[in-house]
Amino acid sequence: MKKLVKTLSVFLASALIFTGCASNSAKTTAGSGSGEKKTTKLVVGATPVPHAEILNEVVKPLLKEKGIDLEVKEFTDYVTPNTALNDKQIDANFFQHVPYMEDFAAKNNMKLVAAAKVHVEPLGAYSKKITSKDQIKDKAVVAIPNDATNEGRALLLLQKQGFIKLKDPNGLTQTPKDIVENPKNLQFKELEAAQLPRVLQDVDFAIINTNYALEAKLNPTKDSLFIEDKDSPYANVLTVRPDNEKDPAIQELVKALNSPEVKKFIEDKYQGSIVPAF
Repeated sequence: MKKLVKTLSVFLASALIFTGCASNSAKTTAGSGSGEKKTTKLVVGATPVPHAEILNEVVKPLLKEKGIDLEVKEFTDYVTPNTALNDKQIDANFFQHVPYMEDFAAKNNMKLVAAAKVHVEPLGAYSKKITSKDQIKDKAVVAIPNDATNEGRALLLLQKQGFIKLKDPNGLTQTPKDIVENPKNLQFKELEAAQLPRVLQDVDFAIINTNYALEAKLNPTKDSLFIEDKDSPYANVLTVRPDNEKDPAIQELVKALNSPEVKKFIEDKYQGSIVPAF
């Protein structure tokens, strides 16, 4: 009986140790042979285009040379990647700009950190019904993102194009309720950012984030009615938590994302529709 109890105790202790190790998505494992290098697992959440493309096609091979196994988990919305990061289901995410990150973190009581600027995705206006902004008629229906920062950003773009005037000429988190002048009486439909390309047939035009435009096979430099300037301050960043910001694997990820290889990939593949921010 004592021998059985001792055996069960050893088994339970081993199980607890394994469970504790498995609770972290970023972990280091040693090879089975004494001469094998340790491999660090890093899980990063990203929206498909261009973020996951950059990670899979360029960053993953670079990190493999450093003994880091990068797993890219794709998300198609702007909420889940941050909740997954906060809950430690992933180690970092790559899909958002700093104003969105800070607004989301404040509203959801999270602590998130921008570890590196990577690229700018200019916000643009697209349509299936017209080919020029001069064709926008009175009472035209425009779809815009409904998250706080991208909605305000879309309205600022419309203001810059002369379609509306906002209560605060520079305020980022404004809504259609903050419009003080609307000479064309534009009608606004506020929708989740990912839904915008799908409603182009139902509206006169939509203000769409470049990553969703690219997924919908829209070319920002050719298909947009108008678009943010190339010097847009809304750079997409690698986002982490304060507790893992200084982790060596995260630092290697930062270096890879700001590498000459990534810069060249962005310039060659996206031909100006996405601009390196480093």
